[in-house]
Amino acid sequence: MHALLDQATIDAFQTDGVCVVRGLFADHVETIRDGIGRNMDAPGPYAAENLKAGERGRFFDDYCNWQRIPEIEDVIRSSPAAEVAADLMVSTTAQLFHDHVLVKEPGTSKPTPWHQDGPYYFVGGQQTASFWAPVDPVVDASLRCVAGSHLWAKPVLPTRWLNEDNFYPDEGAYMPVPDPDAEGMDIREWALEPGDAVAFNYWILHGARGNTTDQRRRALSLRFVGDDARYVERPGKTSPPFPGHGMQGR
Repeated sequence: MHALLDQATIDAFQTDGVCVVRGLFADHVETIRDGIGRNMDAPGPYAAENLKAGERGRFFDDYCNWQRIPEIEDVIRSSPAAEVAADLMVSTTAQLFHDHVLVKEPGTSKPTPWHQDGPYYFVGGQQTASFWAPVDPVVDASLRCVAGSHLWAKPVLPTRWLNEDNFYPDEGAYMPVPDPDAEGMDIREWALEPGDAVAFNYWILHGARGNTTDQRRRALSLRFVGDDARYVERPGKTSPPFPGHGMQGR
């Protein structure tokens, strides 16, 4: 077990599907900031601006850039993220799936819609772990996760963030996107300092409020899979796409 963890944290991750790991990237904050800056200066082919015309602020995201952004590669290789992910997943291995940069500039009122990552992916299995790591202090714009939702009988219908329209054709295979606040669900969220990380299972329902503060909210997310990861077919385009392997994007 890595020194940043204890058994209670691993048990919470298994039961709730989410936990916080303080200081996971404490030695890499400046490197992550530099990597995010490089990504925003030179976006990759999957970069997106997630605001409609007339909406204030900026909500930028991009993924699958570690092979061209040395700072992100350095964090993946030299931080304890993979070791901690394996411990949380109770897996003998931890394999990188992809990296993801998410930035909400000050005054961005648009929330991150409630969603599960799993339905967008071509990966099946329960041994999965994502780290959401801000490099700015975060209080009101932190990640919000519904405890236990990784064990729901049906996955949540995936939608496109910008238009919020349906992502896959067979709605009967999915449950509608719920409103966790209105339905009184057990929402976990933490105030975070740079270097802290929220760890969550791919099947956790999660979202985030808009960033109505006067500070930036920059975050790097690293996604890992464990021993039981298997390729699965999805009824629609996957995200990330990995087109060289036959998986086309949304």
